[in-house]
Amino acid sequence: MMIHSLIKEVRKKWQHHETNRLIVAIDGLSRSGKTTITKELEKELQRESISYAILHIDDFITERSKRYHTGRDQWEEYYHLQWDVEQLKEHLFKPLQEEAILSLPFYLDKEDRHEWRSVHLPPKGVIIIEGVFLQRSVWRSFLDYIVYIDCSRETRFRRESNETQTLVHKFENRYWKAEEHYLKEEQPLENAGLVIYN
Repeated sequence: MMIHSLIKEVRKKWQHHETNRLIVAIDGLSRSGKTTITKELEKELQRESISYAILHIDDFITERSKRYHTGRDQWEEYYHLQWDVEQLKEHLFKPLQEEAILSLPFYLDKEDRHEWRSVHLPPKGVIIIEGVFLQRSVWRSFLDYIVYIDCSRETRFRRESNETQTLVHKFENRYWKAEEHYLKEEQPLENAGLVIYN
């Protein structure tokens, strides 16, 4: 039912959109189901022959030296330093409506470095951005339609691997505090166009 509501809303927004591209954000906290729902949306866009592109915000995180052991609290490192917010504003979010090709810094995890790659966008279609913390005030104005995937912390934590669940202190000090900050500061549920309870 939830995916049907999403498809219906995206179709309606696309049909009445005034520009050539509809920028759709799939926002939500870690393990909330963003990737799964994005894949379902992709299938529907293919079925309806609507041109699209998908961008994952986690492809653009910073090098480890910029987000670990910086002297700041762990949650601040995760929220403020995990991504170069201003760089992504300039190279990803601002050009989304007009540019045919984006030049973006893809992060290579094993090598801990970036590789700048070209991303071709359809001249007319739906652009999906999937990831956490997408409703930061510095990015929100570039998004046409925001979907927030809401899921309890307990459920999301159970979706982690058994090995990862042993790192509960890291979640307490790094991830969960950053999530609490985001929920309080940006109020993503209140500002989303559609909330899916997953």
